[in-house]
Amino acid sequence: MHRALMIGILALALVPVGASAQVCLGGNPAITHVEVQSTHTMGQMNVYHLVGTVRNLGSTGQPSNTLQFVDIYDGADKVDAKTIPPLPLGGTFHFTYNWNRAVDAGAGSTKFIFKIRMVQGTICKPSNGGAYILTF
Repeated sequence: MHRALMIGILALALVPVGASAQVCLGGNPAITHVEVQSTHTMGQMNVYHLVGTVRNLGSTGQPSNTLQFVDIYDGADKVDAKTIPPLPLGGTFHFTYNWNRAVDAGAGSTKFIFKIRMVQGTICKPSNGGAYILTF
């Protein structure tokens, strides 16, 4: 019992400092940008056309059987999901979303959260935690 405990402690002591911060080996999709590309008015509503970019920041392309999404939240409420195809090394994918908001809504009163969701495949933890926040 003591011998197993000592081996475990020794193994932990040999792990280099910062090992958890190593470069991700594999595909690593991250939402790198989302913006309001345009706005137009329809009656009492403003229609916001949002455009986002997902980029593979990993060290390799993703396998062809990867199944992943960008989930779109208005605050805590999930309002949509966009499928992201498997991305090659350094590859990007652009997604769009339209949101209707009352013309008298105050600037900065809407907070959207975009999150990567993996269904099949692996993801390394991107620097932004796989999420992007847009307030407009």
